[in-house]
Amino acid sequence: MKPTDYPIRRDILKQFWFSFMKTGRVAPTGNLEPDPEVVRSWQRCAPRLDPRQPPRRVTMKAQAMQTILKTHEELMMMARPFLEDIYQFLEGAYCGIIITDGAGCILEVEGDIAGVLVAPDPTTTRGRWSQTHPLIIEELASGLKQGTMWSEGHMGTNAIGLAMLTAMPIQVVGAEHYYEAYHPFASSAAPVHDANGRIIGIISIIEPVLAVTRHSLSLVMAAARAISNQLQAELYLHEANHHLSEVRTILEVIHEGIITWDKNGKINHVNALAGKILQIKPNAILGRPFPEVLQFSPKLQMAIDAQQEQHDVETSLVALGKDVTCLVSLRPVTYGGGKSASFVVMLRPIEQVRKLVHQQVGTKALLTLDDMLNQSAAMRSVMRQARTSARGTAPVLLHGEGGVGKNHLARAIHNDSERRNNPFLALNCRAIPHELMIAEFLGHAQDNYSNGRPSKFELAHGGTLLLDQVESLSLEMQSALLHIIETGHVMRLGSSRPLPVDVRIIGATTADLEKLTAEGHFISHLYYRFGVFNIHIPPMRERPEDIPLLAERFLARISERDNLAAWLDDEATAVLRRYPWPGNVRELESTLERALHHSKDNTIHVADLPEVIRQGRVVSSSPHAEPVLTAVEAEREAIIRAGYAYQGQLTEMAKSLGIGRTTLWRKMTRYNLSSEQFK
Repeated sequence: MKPTDYPIRRDILKQFWFSFMKTGRVAPTGNLEPDPEVVRSWQRCAPRLDPRQPPRRVTMKAQAMQTILKTHEELMMMARPFLEDIYQFLEGAYCGIIITDGAGCILEVEGDIAGVLVAPDPTTTRGRWSQTHPLIIEELASGLKQGTMWSEGHMGTNAIGLAMLTAMPIQVVGAEHYYEAYHPFASSAAPVHDANGRIIGIISIIEPVLAVTRHSLSLVMAAARAISNQLQAELYLHEANHHLSEVRTILEVIHEGIITWDKNGKINHVNALAGKILQIKPNAILGRPFPEVLQFSPKLQMAIDAQQEQHDVETSLVALGKDVTCLVSLRPVTYGGGKSASFVVMLRPIEQVRKLVHQQVGTKALLTLDDMLNQSAAMRSVMRQARTSARGTAPVLLHGEGGVGKNHLARAIHNDSERRNNPFLALNCRAIPHELMIAEFLGHAQDNYSNGRPSKFELAHGGTLLLDQVESLSLEMQSALLHIIETGHVMRLGSSRPLPVDVRIIGATTADLEKLTAEGHFISHLYYRFGVFNIHIPPMRERPEDIPLLAERFLARISERDNLAAWLDDEATAVLRRYPWPGNVRELESTLERALHHSKDNTIHVADLPEVIRQGRVVSSSPHAEPVLTAVEAEREAIIRAGYAYQGQLTEMAKSLGIGRTTLWRKMTRYNLSSEQFK
């Protein structure tokens, strides 16, 4: 019935019911009208249900009921306390408190319906009560069992069925029930909605019609709303926990240390990497004010106080009394109104930064000592010394003429050592002006104007630092280098704190360091430090048997780079072996590259080689002996020069050489030359 129809006129409701059962229509009585939802329900029930017969009860089988209960386990867990609270509130009122699923199947019943009292006659004097007929009691009690369906199609018009159809709280009193057997009772029901608005259950109270009030409907409405709100809160809590778990997982797997604190400065999260960087246990500092745990540099502390972002600031901070050097980023987290609610600090290990810098500016050491092909006895001795030095930790000195491959050998030593997976940094000391050398090598500390810059020794930490043309180091830098080698610490300019570094020093030089030391241009103690592994690389003129191997390796590298086959014929190989190569390996590589570009068939012939190589003329200030050409070689060289001069025209070539055309053709055939080579 409608809430405005109180107080209840049960006699009028009975008239409405009799009128509908007789005529199929209901007319208003005075100023009282039937509830339209109830009338529509009677109209739906009339074609298929007999109101004076017992209701057609349908009860779910045990196996199906177990499935239904398991499906609605969460609903039952939340609804049970509310059922008990309602029963405790209505205790002694002889009612039944019911919860069904969204289809009207009873899941659980609270209360005692065996003692329900009603007045059999509406004209009975108020206060005179008698028990309902036992058959009516039994009929209702048998219908309020777990698994019984209370939809409109099974039980006719009732509050549970109407709440299912209308999705609204509703109360059905006495004769508003379609079945006459339920006229002594009143039912109040309200639907329970999930977060998507779907009906997943119904809370209902069935009680004597004489005891019903509008508060019964209020009770079920309040319980249903509370259950719906709790289900929604549980959903939000589950989603929040799920997102929190995702965030925590992300914070643990990212390659940065993360520390967060709230607006009061209390630390509320520290991931494992942050604990590792700061050398502290994360759980030991949770909940503590961050100033008790971390002391930042003045510049960063000012940024925190001003709620300013900072990105990748290399700094030293103090974590529980320990000095830590790392890269720090700050980001305030703001809510509405721009007010800072918390702070996020991101830390990156300085070793990670050094590796990143090395990937960008460092030299990749791909060569190994096994790649250093050689056949000469002199180079085999060099390789033995290099393998020994690769297993050591003392500085290495490589000396020899320019272009003999000192840098290549340094890379191979690094890649054969235990430092192979760490940075290899190569610096040319002659390219750095003396007045800037200290700052370039040692870096400088952070101050109020800059974020600081790491030293080259820090960038090569754990790896190898190659100092090419080491004799060009200034005396001040030599002294600093000696100190770093002896102590294993470097101190940046403007800093008073030494930083530990683990770096292998390899020096390369073309100068006579012993002579420079004697003249006072090189610190003697530094020279002695290089004396443990002092490797001399002989020039190519002293090991001509290595030239074919070096040429073959270089052409193989070109073949892989340009995706084409490159070859060197035997005569050209002989010419290369005879040349003294004052520029050593560097000159050989440039010569082969040039000759390959002049070749017509990707094979380097004698005619493709530069004239100075063919003639053995050395363009160098070094007093190396030039080779003497044999008569055959001189004759072939004359034909080649004539071919280039007259672009392969045999008649003109023969005239310039003073021989006949046929003789020239015969000689060119003997020397494997053709006029097409010179066009």
